[in-house]
Amino acid sequence: MSLLHPLCAIDPSAVLGDGVAVGAFASIGAGVEVGDRTEIAAGARLQGPTRIGSENRIHSNVCLGGDPQDLKFAGEAVRLEVGDRNVIREFTTFHRGTGKGGGLTRVGDENLFMVYSHVAHDCSVGSRTIFANCATLAGHVEVGDDAIIGAFTAVQQYGRVGKHAYLGGYTRILADALPFVKTVGLRPAVYGVNRIGLKRKGFDDDRVRAIQRACRIFLRSGLNTTQALEQLETEFADQADVRYFVEFVRGAKRGVVKALPTRRAEEDSGGE
Repeated sequence: MSLLHPLCAIDPSAVLGDGVAVGAFASIGAGVEVGDRTEIAAGARLQGPTRIGSENRIHSNVCLGGDPQDLKFAGEAVRLEVGDRNVIREFTTFHRGTGKGGGLTRVGDENLFMVYSHVAHDCSVGSRTIFANCATLAGHVEVGDDAIIGAFTAVQQYGRVGKHAYLGGYTRILADALPFVKTVGLRPAVYGVNRIGLKRKGFDDDRVRAIQRACRIFLRSGLNTTQALEQLETEFADQADVRYFVEFVRGAKRGVVKALPTRRAEEDSGGE
């Protein structure tokens, strides 16, 4: 059975799974599907076509499935899909896709979206990510699994954030953010491998050392990008993490953030 407050508004075409709880003044529109045991707090608004998975916690005044903020959007059929066991805090917004951008915004499983996070149209967010307060994705952004997006950090349209990346607070991402490393600042720089984060995710010492060695070659060897990637492919042919790193860089359409910290970058990052 679902637990529906008498003051909520649910469109007759909406589909609610077992054990769904909906608070006062929440609104669930046409074309919305909500999975089992998802909690939708007071004042939240879900607009379709949208599919929400199971065991999500959607807090007050969240808006999911709104029209994309794209002047080219003309009311075409586009979707939002959200996975399972996400925590979506107050005033967070996810927008549906656009017809020319693939028509789908997708969010994976077990993510934490803190207050005022925003996922724009046609974005793809993996699983187990953390978006701190006011973290913002523009349209068509890809975020890999286990990434952390710091407070007030913004990622430009079509940007990519690699798996296990850490973006510090107030960071401005205009090129792709490398996996496994800490990228920080208004003039972003790479502050080394996110060792603590990787160990918390279960990486053993050998895996971390391989990633550190690969990053030193890529960032500090003096080789150009092509030469560095060729060396990594030769030296780490059997190392899956480094292969992913190489593939990520090769897939960048506007380059990756590879600047190293300067005194000015450290000031911009608050000395991190």
